Amino acid sequence: MLAACGALLAGCASMPDEGNMKKVDASQRPDSQSQVRVYAMPPPEDAGAVDIVQGFLEALTSDDPDFAIARKYLTKKASDNWHPERSTTVLADGPNTVADNVGNDNEGERTYALTGRRLATVNEQRAYKPDAGAYRQAVHLTQQNGPNGRVWRIDAPPPGVVIGESDFERNYQAVNKYYFASPPKGLGTARQVGRQQGLVADPIFVRQRIDPLTETVKALLGGPTNWLRQVVRTAVPEGARLAPDTKSLTPDDKNKLVVPLNARADTLGHDRCTEMAAQLLFTLQDLTASGVEQVELQRTNGSQLCVLSKDRAETVAPHRTADLPAYQYFVDGAKKRLVRMPGNTGSNAAPEPVTGPFGEGEQPLRSAAVSRDEERGAGVSLDGRRLYTASLVSKGSLGGPELRSRSKSESDGFSTPSWDVRGDLWVADRDPKRPRLLWLAEGTGEPVQVNVPGLDGSIKAVRVAADGVRVALLVEKGGKTSLRIGRIDWADGKGGQPDISIVELLEAAPQMEEVTAMSWAGVSRLVVVGRESGGVQQMRYVQSDGSARTGATLPGLTGVKEIAASEDERQPLVAHSDDGIVRLPSGAQWQTVVKDGAKPVYPG
Repeated sequence: MLAACGALLAGCASMPDEGNMKKVDASQRPDSQSQVRVYAMPPPEDAGAVDIVQGFLEALTSDDPDFAIARKYLTKKASDNWHPERSTTVLADGPNTVADNVGNDNEGERTYALTGRRLATVNEQRAYKPDAGAYRQAVHLTQQNGPNGRVWRIDAPPPGVVIGESDFERNYQAVNKYYFASPPKGLGTARQVGRQQGLVADPIFVRQRIDPLTETVKALLGGPTNWLRQVVRTAVPEGARLAPDTKSLTPDDKNKLVVPLNARADTLGHDRCTEMAAQLLFTLQDLTASGVEQVELQRTNGSQLCVLSKDRAETVAPHRTADLPAYQYFVDGAKKRLVRMPGNTGSNAAPEPVTGPFGEGEQPLRSAAVSRDEERGAGVSLDGRRLYTASLVSKGSLGGPELRSRSKSESDGFSTPSWDVRGDLWVADRDPKRPRLLWLAEGTGEPVQVNVPGLDGSIKAVRVAADGVRVALLVEKGGKTSLRIGRIDWADGKGGQPDISIVELLEAAPQMEEVTAMSWAGVSRLVVVGRESGGVQQMRYVQSDGSARTGATLPGLTGVKEIAASEDERQPLVAHSDDGIVRLPSGAQWQTVVKDGAKPVYPG
């Protein structure tokens, strides 16, 4: 049945070799989301030129290792020069095949164009990047001698793989590789102790039915993607790869995975070896049900370098850089003070004021943020022009503001602040005449203005990820707001202060015309509130690399103004909506906490 299915797919379209331009849809099948394996079929001997093009495109969507069948549609020289592993182009509405040979009367030659609306590209490092635009690529065919006469073959194929969005979602699986965060430059050594071992997620895509475990291990050993490379480190020695004779990796009956390495890893020390094993273990945990409980690294002669279990891996490299939050927080509607409620989903305890001046209502607040250790808070005054910090564990009076904004309008001023993993504070001053992104060491002292080269618009909101490496920004331009993810680069500055930049901004929700609220909701995932072009407001999860996920939309909620999530994905979402402050426990529906409140936040 499967072979018959493959034959049907390979021959599902035809088009005359001559005449006016027509269009053939290559991969828009109603069952493309199913998990039925698709087997490519080799070209029939009597296939016309367009059937060869169509068969080649269908072979690209199959579960064929190394694209061996797709190569049968190419000439020998074209096959030798074609490298499908180097790039994948994802199209929304294609690839479509259009006759491009009008006026071309050369005997034994045909030219067609592959067209479509490009959504993204996946590079040789398997990194996804949104890349919207029109796609058009010429494909040239020639006739050559076959066993039973002349046959058509492609001698100029498209570079890499070209595939429709639905087939990409069926064939490819998202995986997070893990690397260690590099210590930022320009900070004192003492402030970095205890945080250098945190792991940073590096999202990639692998073909989900073509030995994804082995391919993921290879990708991890190959090093971080270019976007992340400058701010992370790896325990993998330079040039270390799988042993040359290793074809496939499979856990044994005790879920232990043995990873034989080449000679570049033979002299690896024990501490660094266990770090490398921890990277592998956490990476494979994100590979759905890999089942790996233990990793053993081996030298080229088969002797053991080190072995590490999943239970011990957390002591080598903390997987979750954010501590499990004890509370969720918001600003109450009556006294504009900061209140908290237990983080436990099943708790029915009423919200209570936090300890300290923010809980006493001494200064009415518009928004607030809580440090990741839940010991300090930062609050923005009701008019948005003053930023304060205070203890959340001891009582005392509120001192003077740490910062002042010159904004004339109460709708501008400071954004909701964000604490990073080192206890430093980030905030955007949205004064139209002097917009700035500011960083305060430990929430106090002289602010540092953060450089954002390439920023096209003004920053309306900022959220620093728990890994301390990435930052999410809401950027407004022309009345529309989009979500951007930037990398935090550190350098030695003047006067003992670091020089900080947010660089290489990526669009993280390209499918949304406007994003109005967002929060980190995992190691490389965010929850956003917004709308698509012509659509209504929705909440959905998006990935930091801008890739979409099937079924990522959340249950509906009316009039959502703010959203808060924990980087620990087990914690419930909290939102401010027309129904007040509401909470979404896992597997349940939205539940109202209080009718009057605003600006819900988790620590961070």
